[in-house]
Amino acid sequence: MSGDPVGDPGGKASGDPSGTAARDPGGNAVGDPGGVRRAPTGLPWIVPDWRAPARVAACATLRAGGVSAGVFGTEDGASAGLNLGDHVGDDPDAVRINRARLEAAVARPIRWLRQVHGIAVHDADAAPARGPRDMAGTDGTDGTDDPPTADAAITGRTDLVLAVMTADCLPILFADTRGRMVGVAHAGWRGLAGGVAEATVDAMRARLGDDARFVAWLGPAIGPAAFEVGAEVREAFCDRDAHAALAFVADVHTGKWRADLYRLARQRLASRGIVEVGGGDRCTVSEPRYFYSHRRDRRSGRMASLVRLLG
Repeated sequence: MSGDPVGDPGGKASGDPSGTAARDPGGNAVGDPGGVRRAPTGLPWIVPDWRAPARVAACATLRAGGVSAGVFGTEDGASAGLNLGDHVGDDPDAVRINRARLEAAVARPIRWLRQVHGIAVHDADAAPARGPRDMAGTDGTDGTDDPPTADAAITGRTDLVLAVMTADCLPILFADTRGRMVGVAHAGWRGLAGGVAEATVDAMRARLGDDARFVAWLGPAIGPAAFEVGAEVREAFCDRDAHAALAFVADVHTGKWRADLYRLARQRLASRGIVEVGGGDRCTVSEPRYFYSHRRDRRSGRMASLVRLLG
């Protein structure tokens, strides 16, 4: 598949003189980046508004577009939820159908992870090649029943899509500015405080060289107005970086703190030289039409944020 934006054989999208138009995982340029769009298969998703190279395509799924029902359905109760989590109590058959729909939309195998709120980074290029995904299995890693245990992944391959699942935690997408490698990280407060963002950048830089430069995108997560935390969360960040205090606002009524995950992530990315960062403007808790939220609903589905290199 060509990496050129739709309608412009020269590789630049209309209205985008930089040649870095946002693209969905099908390789289609998006003229109005950042909003909700539909894949060629009809699946709704968000296409990131970021300064990634033309070879990089990415998206974030929404609550709708699948067959999950009940609390895993859509906000209006319809059996049309796109829950992608196989560990949250949803009907396994529904999850398999949802994942198959997403995989058809991105037109590549998806590398799922077993996320544990840690900082381990999975190098998908070091893993053995695998064949077509077995839909009769347990939704493992593009053909295996045992996805790698990690909260981040990197690849330089064009035949694979990286993904993390979230429902309030922060998904972070990465791309080096020369379009040679992409990465993804699942950053809840524990993982972010522990250094999962830095670990992902370090893993990519170890492959590409110390002079590699990166851009990043912050996907849908719990917003600062909704993220109430205790003093131990603030201390976990401030003990490592005093500037993290700027991302916490005291709530005089509850004695707790309101934490800004997006700001904390930007601080951590800046510590690795990444200042070109998009996204960070949605709230999973306050937008039930679009997003699942564990904090809001206690029992909920999972969205996915995905990134790939175009061939």
